[in-house]
Amino acid sequence: MVNLAEVESRTEKLAAGATKSTSADMKGRIVEYAWWLKKQGYAETTIIVYTNAVEVLAKRGTNIFDPESVKDTLARQEWGEARKNVAVTSYTLFLAMLGMTWEQPIHRKPVRKLPFIPTESEIDQLIAGCGKKTSAFLQLLKETAMRGGEANRLEWSDVDFTRRTITLNYPEKGGNPRIFKISQKLINMLNSLPKNDRKVFGNVLHWHQATFRKSRKRIAEKLQNQRILNIHFHTLRHWKATMLYHQTRDILYVKEFLGHKKIEDTLLYVQISEVIFKETTDEFTVKVATKPEEIKALLEVGFEYVCEKDGLMFFRKRK
Repeated sequence: MVNLAEVESRTEKLAAGATKSTSADMKGRIVEYAWWLKKQGYAETTIIVYTNAVEVLAKRGTNIFDPESVKDTLARQEWGEARKNVAVTSYTLFLAMLGMTWEQPIHRKPVRKLPFIPTESEIDQLIAGCGKKTSAFLQLLKETAMRGGEANRLEWSDVDFTRRTITLNYPEKGGNPRIFKISQKLINMLNSLPKNDRKVFGNVLHWHQATFRKSRKRIAEKLQNQRILNIHFHTLRHWKATMLYHQTRDILYVKEFLGHKKIEDTLLYVQISEVIFKETTDEFTVKVATKPEEIKALLEVGFEYVCEKDGLMFFRKRK
């Protein structure tokens, strides 16, 4: 039978044995690890996640040059399977950079959970309460369903202010390039940002994340709505995909909008949409249009074309 007291004692000794120079070595190696991941072709968001995972291990008294020390630390954490899996994967890559291997601790593959889907009003409240740059970043994610890393790489040359379009030429995770029609609201928000950098939002994604987390906490407390704390950058991608399927019932369209290579990755939103809108009645607001500007106005606010009769075009939108 394992004596947990002995395990605790061993871990404390390992932590105490880490000298100041070892601590400095670890910090230097973690910086080197981030650059190594970049050279291997990992996405910026993935680099941040993996680097942070190794940093957390080091901060918890682990000698990250000793796989047994890492195992001791992991055994003491009350983490979910998903977080454990990230920690093991990131440390395995860290060892690969050092030319080392280890016998990975047993961990179950995390089960994919259904994502949290906020209401549109909660998203809009969050956007309205953030600073100028963060608000524009969130509005972009809301309208285009870009991943955070994709939006962070956006350059001013990708934005067509005249046609109100944004082109995504460097998608993450092997996705397809895409072009989006965006709202005048987003155009105005982007226009208000300083243009002293090639990139629209700068170069540091984790800065956006830190600023966003502070704003999110403040807004959740002000509105007394803890659900807002569950909104992350990627949440807006899930929200947009769910809304698109609900509005169009066209899974292939949603797949292309998200840039997915496999439709299996998109089918998740069929299930979410059916559950969220299960209680929704099939009542519609119906509008008639005859002029191009009327048609354009209806489409911009979510109406869908139904049919044409006697020179009139009929549109509808769920109540």
